[in-house]
Amino acid sequence: MTTTPFMNREGMTRRRMLGAALAVGVAVPMGAAHQAWGASTAPGPVQLTLPVPTGPYPVGTVPLHLVDASRPDPVAGPGHHRELMAAVWYPARGVERYPLARWTSPAVARALLTSAGFPADVAVAPLTAGHEGAPVRRTGGRLPVVVFSHGAHDQRADTTIVVQQLASHGYVVVTVDHTYDAFSEFPDGRLTVPLNVPALTPRDFATDIRFVLDRVEDLAAGRNPDAEHRPLPAGLLGALDPQRIGMFGWSKGATATAFVMSEDRRVRAGLSFDGPMQPMVTTDLDRPFMLMTAEYPRATQPSVAEFWSHLRGWRLNVQAEGAVHSSYCDVQFLIPQLAQAVGMSDADLQGWIGTLDPARAVRIQQAYPLAFFDLHLRHHREHLLDGPNAAFPEVKFIP
Repeated sequence: MTTTPFMNREGMTRRRMLGAALAVGVAVPMGAAHQAWGASTAPGPVQLTLPVPTGPYPVGTVPLHLVDASRPDPVAGPGHHRELMAAVWYPARGVERYPLARWTSPAVARALLTSAGFPADVAVAPLTAGHEGAPVRRTGGRLPVVVFSHGAHDQRADTTIVVQQLASHGYVVVTVDHTYDAFSEFPDGRLTVPLNVPALTPRDFATDIRFVLDRVEDLAAGRNPDAEHRPLPAGLLGALDPQRIGMFGWSKGATATAFVMSEDRRVRAGLSFDGPMQPMVTTDLDRPFMLMTAEYPRATQPSVAEFWSHLRGWRLNVQAEGAVHSSYCDVQFLIPQLAQAVGMSDADLQGWIGTLDPARAVRIQQAYPLAFFDLHLRHHREHLLDGPNAAFPEVKFIP
């Protein structure tokens, strides 16, 4: 399939695009509002890198091709079942002979770069900490599970820093491409790209995730949900704990997280990375929920304030000074690596990542989601979520 751009950039500021998108209940990723950049001045493609996770365990990963035979695809229509690409990340053992997985495939990387206005060959996708197909590390009971939902017109790798951090601390993390609102490559080589018409809504994302939760239960029960029944890593079947499931999402995926929790009690704790919460989520939630806000704070976003008012259980709102919409995602660390190669000015770079230092953003991404899920899925209490912390002076607690 030919790659299509997110939308017309001409004459649109990033703020106007975000506002227009919110009017129809979606959110636009950072790349959609930036100029087209020239060829790299470097002698070859920039080899992007990711920070290493801090946990005690090596990380493994495996892709899954999932087909929902009970549901027609909301975009492709009748005769086409809903297909999703997913990845499972987990603590691993004996990883030495298993190669490191790339952040995304070369085809998806090129599509992402061109959609954001960069030359397709300006960079090479980074290697992750995940060893492809490595055996699962088990030391006792089953492993808690966290599911991730990405933002509009994005893809499942966009919070790999957080995902591999959780896996290195003993979580199984399932990431999902929402087909036709994601850049996704299937096992047969098909490349699907985001479409503006018809547009998937956060409720469509939530329906995808509820199907994925069923597949989590399959894995927990020892069943392989992969459509081609490709072999799974040793120890994965039966390793997941379906009684300890959390979820997080960025932007539209954060709104989907709220919808999933309002409909499905299997998710015991939810985390939002700057979710606009549109359309409004008006169902009371009695389970833990945490907001990490940036450009959609409660003070200026009635939909976020309304959602906050329906949180009847444990709740917390933090915000990093200088953060922009994607500051809690990998782009905060990756874009600065491209800046010099394409001649990006300091002002242009700030438009992408705000004023939050990328290294500090990584520390926030690694610390706060882990502390949240440790508290609510493992009942391990840390003081990081109790209030302002001297180690994170830029993180403000919003009462």
